[in-house]
Amino acid sequence: MIEKYIENHKNEIIKKTQELIKIPSVLCASSNPSHPFGEPVNNALEYMLNLGKTMGFRTKNIDGYCGYIEFGEGKELIGIIGHLDVVPEGDDWTYKPFSATIANNKIYGRGAIDDKGPVISSLFAMKTIMENEKIHKRVRLILGLNEENDWKCIEYYKKHEEMPTISFSPDADFPCINSEKAILTLYLKMDYSLFLNQDIVIKDINTYNNAINVVPKICSTTLCINPNKIAMSDFIKHLKSIIQELNFEIDIYKIDETEIKLTSHGMSSHSAHPELGINAISHLIITLSKIFSLYKIKIDLFDFFERFINVNYFGESLGIDFEDNSGKLTLNVGDFYFRNNSIQVGLNLRVPVTMNKIVIENSFIEKTSSYSNLDFEVTAFKPALYIPKENELVKTLCEVYNKETHSNLEPLAIGGATYARAFENCISFGANFPGYKDMCHQTDEFIDIDKLILSCKIYAKAILALDKLD
Repeated sequence: MIEKYIENHKNEIIKKTQELIKIPSVLCASSNPSHPFGEPVNNALEYMLNLGKTMGFRTKNIDGYCGYIEFGEGKELIGIIGHLDVVPEGDDWTYKPFSATIANNKIYGRGAIDDKGPVISSLFAMKTIMENEKIHKRVRLILGLNEENDWKCIEYYKKHEEMPTISFSPDADFPCINSEKAILTLYLKMDYSLFLNQDIVIKDINTYNNAINVVPKICSTTLCINPNKIAMSDFIKHLKSIIQELNFEIDIYKIDETEIKLTSHGMSSHSAHPELGINAISHLIITLSKIFSLYKIKIDLFDFFERFINVNYFGESLGIDFEDNSGKLTLNVGDFYFRNNSIQVGLNLRVPVTMNKIVIENSFIEKTSSYSNLDFEVTAFKPALYIPKENELVKTLCEVYNKETHSNLEPLAIGGATYARAFENCISFGANFPGYKDMCHQTDEFIDIDKLILSCKIYAKAILALDKLD
């Protein structure tokens, strides 16, 4: 019955997924207190709540911070926690990021797998159960709007609404996730005002709105050269030699005899998997460090970066190399900016579940102490999630997936952060399938249509299975 019902609604599931993807729900500034994360994100919430209402569900807009769609009766509440916001679209897409183009049996678009496709899949799973089964618990799809940034949406929900008894988040991988690394974001900072009279001066830096949790694809800077001390032709020659030796993809644009622009190109990926991308910021900083050093100008931040961070960071140079069952300590250089005479570099670390963040902080304290013009600040920290695989929730969801796909897979550990860590008795459950490249935050993000429909069947059966748990 479940399979047939979902197959009969396949075209509608595809259509609604496309409609949601077409809403460019990227965080933006807002002066409207009812739309705290901006108009486009609010449009995505209103779309989902209206859709839920037309499908016969109870809905609620929670002061513009989040919302929910619910059905059923009973004291206990099964939660499905997804999000409607997306990271910026990036560039060089084959199809426009918010066109929701169908090609090769895939729906392409920003948010297709993170997390709009899985949210629509979950909603139709709820509809399937509501129309065809009798359950004894309520089921609530909680719609977050600020997951890609600082989770203010879920903080607001937890202050004002009922907590689920048991729940999952369709925002990672199958078969299920029982371990999520901690996430630590810190900024290296230096005062650049002391260097404004040097023969080479940074005029501006542009990271093109890259999110801290995305490996940056492009980064540029404009340098001012003192023509009385440095010949532009010599400077360009030295730059070309450095870039060629490093094998980086950095374009050089001569603006005039006093200004030059460098644009570094990389490849984006989720910062949980920095090894899958090529970091444009890292390449640019190392190039800057070498060219400044060549002209006897020591920039503390660049020198520190080249010595201790470099391109492929896993903690060795800082003396904090660490690995456990959840994986290695990793880092993404996600931000780089120059304003108010301060240069800052943002680092996003994914910390193994058994590693203490104090070890990381102490290492940075020790290594930065030898630089007179360098400091750092931890700006965000999300603790790790770990639930033993013997836990009933983990066992149940893993069994649902394995039975539906004729598999025998074990729970996974990931470097990403999902809403699962915000709630008690909650883990991530799909919707990315084993063997499929994780397209989250990447150019040409997509969701495979067959997998979208299969995930809907899995989520429907998961609701039935969780309803039977005591």
